[in-house]
Formats: sequence, structure tokens, C-alpha cells
Amino acid sequence: MGAGHRPVMLAEVLGALEPRPGGVYVDGTLGAAGHAAAILEASAPSGRLLGLDRDPQALDLAGRHLQPFGDRVRLMEATFDQMSNQLQSWGRGPADGVLLDLGVSSMQLDRAERGFSFQQDAALDMRMSGRGASAADLLAQASEDELARMFASLGEEPFARRMARAVATAQKEAPITSTGRLAQVVSGALPAAARRKRKTHPATKVFQALRLAVNDELGMLERFLESAPSCLASGGRLAILSYHSLEDRRVKRAIQKWAAPCTCPPEIAVCVCGQRPLFTPLGKLQRPGEAEVAQNPRARSARLRAAVRTEVPA
Repeated sequence: MGAGHRPVMLAEVLGALEPRPGGVYVDGTLGAAGHAAAILEASAPSGRLLGLDRDPQALDLAGRHLQPFGDRVRLMEATFDQMSNQLQSWGRGPADGVLLDLGVSSMQLDRAERGFSFQQDAALDMRMSGRGASAADLLAQASEDELARMFASLGEEPFARRMARAVATAQKEAPITSTGRLAQVVSGALPAAARRKRKTHPATKVFQALRLAVNDELGMLERFLESAPSCLASGGRLAILSYHSLEDRRVKRAIQKWAAPCTCPPEIAVCVCGQRPLFTPLGKLQRPGEAEVAQNPRARSARLRAAVRTEVPA
């Protein structure tokens, strides 16, 4: 794999999952299969892995990379919120370990024609699966108010309204269909003083918001978190890498809820609902070390949370 495809926090992920021979594992965001290959190596000779990805290009690359592992691997074009059904159809679940590496992959960012990045001018696409409405379609269909809400809620952009107004105005002149033009329009809407203070490109948060909306990434994460307990066997381990607060906040809240599922009113001193914890958190939030960030700057915002499935009733 190239330098841009280093699996993020690999040692920490393997430490959280503890792959073992005979285990069943799921990589719900297969990508270039760097994590998956390491899991298969650590679980040799009999560990098996189900790899899911919505991106046909990623699956093709991963299939070539994982070919040496033979029938220990099953790859499916699917989203990770479909994991429970995919495990059932495979007939090998529930799993002993599940990994999610959220967000956009390096190979998607590095291929200008995918339209995820403003580093090179290209068609404004951003579809991970290549199907459905593109980012350009979304911009064309959304009102200024809808854009402002999107930029604020999914991009956490302080100047969401100004940027939405600029985009709506530019759309009336000519449809915004390229990454370069969108970046230019958004950057021009940011006040000069705010632009000088920013550590990232002025369009970063808007591009994040569009990508999340086009691919329904937060909706998918929420649906997965609802079904996650059914995907893991007793003692099974869940590891999730997130890259911004919108993702991490949802993962953190889910683990807290699983660890303390009591539904009794707060005025009741002793629990009477009988709800048992579904997961136990595995340590604290982990971040990449300085050495990894120096080698792979895209890892700098990664956050790893992990939990272990408690005993599942027979």
C-alpha cells in the first residue's frame, strides 16, 4: 500500500480487538484493507473476516490485497449499518470483533475525480457508492435556509449563514458543479479576519457537511449503533475510529448508554428495571501518537473508542 493508505492507529486497533485463531471478525469500512489484513494475520490460521464497503472501487482493491488469505475472507458491497443482516447471511455471526474506521478514505480523497477534495479541481461528486444524488445535485436542490442548517449542523461552521448565502447567490449565476468553484465561493464568504485565524482551509467544514449529507454518514452510524449489540458475541470487542466530534459524540453516548442501561427514574435509589449492561468500555479514549501523526498527518484527528460485549443470554 502507498503512504497515503496507512491503516490508522493499527497497533491500538489490534490491542482493542485482540484477534485470535478461530475468531470471527468484521471490518465494516474495509477501504484499502490495511486493518483487515492485520486482523487476519493476527488471527491466523483459522480466523475469518467479513469485509463490508459501499465503494466498488475499494472492494476491488481490497479483494486483490486480501487474496492471499483465501476463503478466510468474505467481501460484500454493503454499508456497515447492514452488518447484522450480512452476518446472518454469512452464517458465521455474531462476531468476536467489529471494527469501524469512519469517514472518507485516503484513496477517495486522493482521487480527484471522486470530488471529495478541494485540493484539485474536479466534478463535485462525493458519492462513496457512486450512486444516488451527488454533492452538486444536493447544492442545486437545497434552499439557502437548508444549506445554512446543513453547514451549521454537519460542518459546525460558525459562518454557515454567510456561506449558504454566497452559495445560493453563485448558484443563480451558474450551477456549482466543481470542487474548485465551491471552494472559491465559500472562501470568499469568510471574513478576512476569520480567514487569518483559521488553521484549515476556509472550505473544510462545508466540504465535510456536504460529504456527510450526500452519504448519510451520521444516519448510518446511528443505525449501526442501534444494532451493534446483536452483531457481537459474548466477550466480543467493538472498536470505532472517528475523526470529528459529530461521530465521536455519538459513539461515546452509545457506549455510555450500553454500560449503564438502567431505565429507572432517578428518584428510585435501587434499580428495579433489571436491565443489564450490554457493553463494558475498554479503557479511555485513545489518540494517535506523535510519531504516527508525523508519518501520516491524516491520522491527527483520529479518536479510538472500544468496548467489550457483556454476557449474552443463551
